[in-house]
Amino acid sequence: MRKILVIVAVLVVTACNTTKRGTAGNSSKFTVENIGKMTSSDIEKNYPDAHLETGTDVFEEGTSKRPYTILYPGTNDELHITWQDENRTRIHDLRFSEAGKWKSETGIVIGTSYKDLNKLNGKKVSFYGFGWDYSGAVDWNGGKLEKSGLRVFLSPEGTPPNKFYGDRIIDATPQEIEALDLKVGSIIINYAI
Repeated sequence: MRKILVIVAVLVVTACNTTKRGTAGNSSKFTVENIGKMTSSDIEKNYPDAHLETGTDVFEEGTSKRPYTILYPGTNDELHITWQDENRTRIHDLRFSEAGKWKSETGIVIGTSYKDLNKLNGKKVSFYGFGWDYSGAVDWNGGKLEKSGLRVFLSPEGTPPNKFYGDRIIDATPQEIEALDLKVGSIIINYAI
């Protein structure tokens, strides 16, 4: 009887440890840097529940035509992938803009505040104006995240005054920046640099 109890105890401990490893793996499943070296078939294998949508479209303000794949379309976990090649073997970039499960290993997520972004960068960031294709684009100014491959775009709470619009770095006082209540609104990781 003792042998049976010992065997049962070992099986229970093993099952618990396997469950813990599976959970840890699932959290990294939604870390976008982990996808960067995957091919389309790798993505299909690793994200079987993603309901993939595929196609071809124009990007970079209409200057580049590339194939794309969308994971989890129409949900908070939606992730757009554009490819460097028609066979979908090399990712060009990944982008997401919903506060779902996706995150960056840098700690940046959708909703990260301007203040926290500066802390993560170790240096004050600058940002471009709103109302154009690269609205709210962040310049890392040589900080820790400069070579991360991340392109982060800030969004203001509400409608900002006219002086905060346009294709230029915004010059604003700390009080004006605080009033904008800036948060990360979208993230792109570029692998074709």
